Amino acid sequence: MYRPAGRSWSSMAKQSKLTIRDIRKKKADGEKQVWLTAYDFFTAKNLDAVGVDGLLVGDSLNMVVYGRPSTLSLTLEQSLYHTEAVVRGAKHAVVIGDMPFLTYQQSISEAVANAGKYLKEAGAQGVKLEGGMEMAATIKRLVEVGIPVMGHIGLTPQSIHKFGGYRVQGKEDVSKKYLLESASAVEEAGCFAVVLEAIKPDLASEITAHLSIPTIGIGAGPSVDGQIMVINDIIGLDEEFKAKFVRRYFNLAAKIREVGEGFISDVRSGDYPSKDETY
Repeated sequence: MYRPAGRSWSSMAKQSKLTIRDIRKKKADGEKQVWLTAYDFFTAKNLDAVGVDGLLVGDSLNMVVYGRPSTLSLTLEQSLYHTEAVVRGAKHAVVIGDMPFLTYQQSISEAVANAGKYLKEAGAQGVKLEGGMEMAATIKRLVEVGIPVMGHIGLTPQSIHKFGGYRVQGKEDVSKKYLLESASAVEEAGCFAVVLEAIKPDLASEITAHLSIPTIGIGAGPSVDGQIMVINDIIGLDEEFKAKFVRRYFNLAAKIREVGEGFISDVRSGDYPSKDETY
């Protein structure tokens, strides 16, 4: 058994780094938890410093970092690269890698091989994958081999073409039944938490009350166990993106333009560099 030289198990237990077990326990303790996405070292470092519980290296990076129209073309290599950067910046928060489209759906053996890279190569503490009851066998196998899994049901962006757009889920009886059954299925398969995206608040509340694992909502109302947001959305990096559930805390896009304009002005006027800024 591995035992770090000069360190006792009791001393290791006192470290401040959150674990998957801590995330699960927050529900039992009635503590709301806070998750945000992060895609780079410095964003992760700063969000970690203020005490977020979890950082998700979302496949949304394909849209908010690379400027693509959907999440679908993100590669495993890109996701692992960004996950490793976030892991280096997070000393406290749990870091979860979001598995890209077709890196886990084709076979269970491929899902295990790819998910394992997030832990072995990138240093993440687990993975997130989309899908409900149809993904239960895959989730079960990942958990069996020691890979923690966060589920994701409701609006699953990798299935955007099936839905015909970004639409609120759980409105019709058939959809509601599927989501209720899927929530139970992913819990039974071993997920430590489940993201509920764009689900009617009453249904999200029902699912949350039914499950023993935490529900992390995005556009799913206030009754979930925690909330997750895309960091780019709440800092206002894309002024063109608007969603009802997004609360914008800053307009970073305007600030970047302001800085750019100031630098342009200083250079063209000869004000920069000054004597103090020259070797």
